[in-house]
Amino acid sequence: MASMALKEQLSGLVNSMFREGLLDEQFTQLQMLQDANNPDFVAEVISLFCDDSERILAELTKSLDQAVVDYQKVDAYVHQLKGSSSSVGAQHIKLACIEFRHFCEENDREGCLQALHVIKHEYFNLRSKFETMVQLEQKIRTYDTKQQK
Repeated sequence: MASMALKEQLSGLVNSMFREGLLDEQFTQLQMLQDANNPDFVAEVISLFCDDSERILAELTKSLDQAVVDYQKVDAYVHQLKGSSSSVGAQHIKLACIEFRHFCEENDREGCLQALHVIKHEYFNLRSKFETMVQLEQKIRTYDTKQQK
């Protein structure tokens, strides 16, 4: 019974993330790669995405704080973040990166700073929901493992 309630809670969370546009079909593809042989696959991919994103966000913040901004370097970091957000289906972050890259092309520091703010907001919102998702998956696995014994 508890397992079913946890699964419904997890399903509701993931569905709400799709409805909000936080995730796209790429996340569904990731979920399809998870199976009994690799039950932590999605959690591992999320962890790598979060580690990579936080490193890139720190580099972007540092780069935009310089007296003279190297917009090519900033653009390269944004391109990396766009790629990793695309690979996990982080739709809002990917779209914000596309806008950020336009500001880089224009050498628009204020636009870049605003775009970075938007991306950070979207990232921390998504990370919070990903953390809840991973915790629910772990609880479900723990409960199901205990039931099998």
